[in-house]
This record gives sequence, C-alpha cells and structure tokens, in this order.
Amino acid sequence: MSDQDTAGLRARLVQAGVDLLTEEGVQALSLREIARRAGVSHGAPRRHFPTHLSLLSAIARQGFADLADKVAADIDGHRTDPRAQLMALGRGYLDFALAHRGMFELMFRHDLLESNQLGLRETSLPLFQILVDLVSRVQPRSDVPPPVVAGALWSNLHGIAQLWRWGSLQLATGTDDVEPLLRAALDAHLGPAGR
Repeated sequence: MSDQDTAGLRARLVQAGVDLLTEEGVQALSLREIARRAGVSHGAPRRHFPTHLSLLSAIARQGFADLADKVAADIDGHRTDPRAQLMALGRGYLDFALAHRGMFELMFRHDLLESNQLGLRETSLPLFQILVDLVSRVQPRSDVPPPVVAGALWSNLHGIAQLWRWGSLQLATGTDDVEPLLRAALDAHLGPAGR
C-alpha cells in the first residue's frame, strides 16, 4: 500500500469516526463500526492506529482543529479589543459545544484519549495559549499568573457549555440568553469591563 493510500485510509477512518460521533455519540465509537462505515475490514483500523484510543485521539484531533478554526474566525473581527475577543471566544466555544455535542464530549475525555499521540497536544494546547494570551492582554498585571486565570475561565466556560447543553442553566436562571452568563464569567475572572 502506498503512502498516499495509507494516508487516504487513515483520513477515511477518521472521517467515518467523526460522522459516527455526530450521528450517534461517543458510545457508538467502536473499531468495528468505524471500519464498517469506512468500507474496510474490521481489522484494517489496527494497521493504521495501533489502539482504539489512538483512533479516538485522531478523531478528537480533528475536533480541536475545527474548534481552532472557529475560534480564529470568531476573534478575528475584534483584533483591537481583547475583551471582545474573549467574549467571541466564549460564544464560539459554546456554539461549538452545542453544534458538535459528541465531538465536544470526546475532545475532553482524556480517559478515552492518548493526548501524547498523533499531535493531539499540538492541536489542543495552542487553543489554550490563545486564551492565556488574551487574558494577559485584558489583565496585564495580576498576582495570579495568566495561565491560572485562563484555566479558571476555561473551566467556567466549559461548565457553562455543558450545563447549557443539558438545559440546566436555562432552568436555574430562567433565561434563554447565554450572553449574561458569558459576561458574568469574564467579569468574575477578569474584573468588570472598563475598570
């Protein structure tokens, strides 16, 4: 099999996994079903991905790449205002979580992933660095290091995304508008806007 054939089959397996994840969720991601959808024997994935976790990691890598593209596009329109970029990043993160439920779940299930394999860290960590850089620009002097503030903010955004997906926040807050929650998260971690 040529390198081009190998790359093509790897890409087909990943795409079959992405499609299966979109349609049926994380619980459906068996090697056998991914192989069936890719039109290959159930043993074929093992020739390209040594473990089930490595195939899941490759699928998650695609999710991180898609999220990175979305974040870049979302924050690009606010280049001179890092706080507006953070708000756009938060909105984009929530939109991605709602539009790609299965992928969003897989991307953060490190019990199912091999984060040191297949460039997964090289795809996911730059996203966190964007958050750190924006936090640094909004809050340049703080006794708490920007990566710690960014980690707390990310945790808050992830919680909002997860609870919003489940309908819990709408029920608890009585609102169908997520914007006040996103603003409150930024204010809680970075101080009120314009201070």
